[in-house]
Amino acid sequence: MTSTVQQAARAIDPDPGRGPGTGPDPGTHPEPAVDAAAEPWTGRDDGPGTEHLRWHHAVTPYPATGQAGDRHRSAAGDRDAAFVGFRSDEGVRRNKGRPGAADGPGALRRALAPMALQTPLRALDAGDVEVRDGDLEAGQRRLGRAVAALLDRGRPVAVLGGGHELAYGSYLGLAGSRALRDGARLGVLNLDAHFDLRDDVRPSSGTPFLQMAADEEARGRELNYWVLGVSAPSNTERLYRTADRLGVRYLPDTGCGLLSMHRVDAFVDDFLASCDLVHLSIDLDVLPAAVAPGVSAPAAYGVPLEVVEHVCAKVATSGQLAVCDVAELNPDLDTDHRTARTGARLVHRVLTGAAGVRQA
Repeated sequence: MTSTVQQAARAIDPDPGRGPGTGPDPGTHPEPAVDAAAEPWTGRDDGPGTEHLRWHHAVTPYPATGQAGDRHRSAAGDRDAAFVGFRSDEGVRRNKGRPGAADGPGALRRALAPMALQTPLRALDAGDVEVRDGDLEAGQRRLGRAVAALLDRGRPVAVLGGGHELAYGSYLGLAGSRALRDGARLGVLNLDAHFDLRDDVRPSSGTPFLQMAADEEARGRELNYWVLGVSAPSNTERLYRTADRLGVRYLPDTGCGLLSMHRVDAFVDDFLASCDLVHLSIDLDVLPAAVAPGVSAPAAYGVPLEVVEHVCAKVATSGQLAVCDVAELNPDLDTDHRTARTGARLVHRVLTGAAGVRQA
């Protein structure tokens, strides 16, 4: 018998011939193929040596060039993290939001590039996957192939968006990675005001986690999906019922304040205990509008930045992080680059925390 989740997924993606394998095919992923190279990482340079290190010194394009005379980059050895951008407005457009998130990856890179690094790191930037001619589904599959290729090299991957439809592309990469094929337990933690479990006719920024649930069910598993920051006015009763039916664990935004940090910690601890690998998805509209105005749906309430950063640090230092994606930055709607800087700070916190565990 076809399940409710599969029926909903068939409405979203009417091509059942692709099945749960809409992402990368099992096997090796020799190249993180993308559509375009990222724009150069540039920023302030205070002098030679690691005491002046900033992100723009630490990131090289894929493949690493190892240019002679570069005082900050290494020509050999493993990297501590990898970046890939997802230039997409299509999911937001289909979800009747305000387009502009396709320019998010560049804005996040520009905001992150001048941030200082107290501990030397080395990172790769694989470039950008771009959704062309409205073909969101093809873009998500290309993103999945890029993420899988980078994950199979043993690096945490930061996916820079783009609308929240990028989360399904990130998942496809995880599903096609060696670790999940070898039996690791996946956990998805979404920091978001929304469940994003819509059963719309076509995939959008509102459907990625229902798509994940359908794929996991087709593989004989249940999606281990948790949401922190859910806003009651932003989710219909139908979405709550879908979440309950799928066994989604969630914490409302009203339970995520500074005075409720013990509840937040218990929630995240329980999540980390439920999985081996973490897909951390950060929708910037989880933050208050004063902190993150540059999103399609600014939050009237939101989760304080202190709490969101605390959760990101907790996940990063767990040693379980595989993928972190950052979604919904819309530079056209931003104020003084406030949202871009906030998103970049969260990426900084996640990747430096994860690298600290790996270097210990």
